[in-house]
Amino acid sequence: MKILMFGRGVIATIYGWTLHQAGHDVEFYVRPGRAAAYGDVVDLDLLDTRRRVWGQRVVEKWPVHYREALEPDHDFDLIVLSVPHHRLPEATAFLASRVGQATVLVFGNLWTEPPAAIGALPLDRVAWGFPQAGGGFGADGVLRGALLPSVIFGTLGRPPADRERAVRQAFREAGLRLKEQPDFRGWLWVHFVSDAGLLSQGLRLGSLSELAGSASDFREALLAGRELLPLLTARGIDLRRHRGGALLFRAPTWLTAPALAWLTAHVALARVSIEAHSDPDAEEPREICRDTLAEARRLGISVPRLEAAEPNFAREGTGRA
Repeated sequence: MKILMFGRGVIATIYGWTLHQAGHDVEFYVRPGRAAAYGDVVDLDLLDTRRRVWGQRVVEKWPVHYREALEPDHDFDLIVLSVPHHRLPEATAFLASRVGQATVLVFGNLWTEPPAAIGALPLDRVAWGFPQAGGGFGADGVLRGALLPSVIFGTLGRPPADRERAVRQAFREAGLRLKEQPDFRGWLWVHFVSDAGLLSQGLRLGSLSELAGSASDFREALLAGRELLPLLTARGIDLRRHRGGALLFRAPTWLTAPALAWLTAHVALARVSIEAHSDPDAEEPREICRDTLAEARRLGISVPRLEAAEPNFAREGTGRA
């Protein structure tokens, strides 16, 4: 399969490498002028858990191919679109006239209705998924992160079409297990507010990585997430269908907070996953918290911990998101 990764972010790079290792032809679309700035190799330092429970460390220089233009008559089979949720309108507007014959995998957070989130992209050309990997580029340019053994796919109330099954097969060929979410819209929104709870406390400390090893900080993050569960109900989500996603926030914090603190202090995979989120200037955590708080206010849902954290994510010059 010929695959175009949209951008050279963390998720695009990790899964681009993973799909390339499986024999797929992978390129990256980047903005004009970026290819020269990036250079022709990516320095990787990954913890790959596809075959080993505790992971196998991969350190290599991966040669990559970029393109700075995308014509409508391109021959890509798949375009992987993994951008911060607040950048999705810009990305989908760009791709709408450049889809060609490809399937577009929307691969990340959403907070609006999925069909509305993709703008003018043809709905029958879209597949829906969510990564199970993370990391960050360090000041030295090295991408340090972790790749979990599974990836999330879902549909919007119907079985996967042939295009969606072909996308799933590509990821399966890369040695990844597939986890299907039949209520993918609900799953995405549960994940979004989960992020908001954790990130709001991370921003209070400077970055999410600062939670590592701290039971008291994890407790506040979990309680912030618990306060957001009524927001999901107000948006029409049946939390009985998402017990697994909500369990971390509903369980007693005297149990979960110390467990998360211990894991992030002593287990390499958990530590890498959270320590990679160390950029205090990253915009996506703030956008997630802003959008969540704005929706809570719109629906009249009380979220005191998220409100208390607002000074850490409010736009400059404003008192609220």
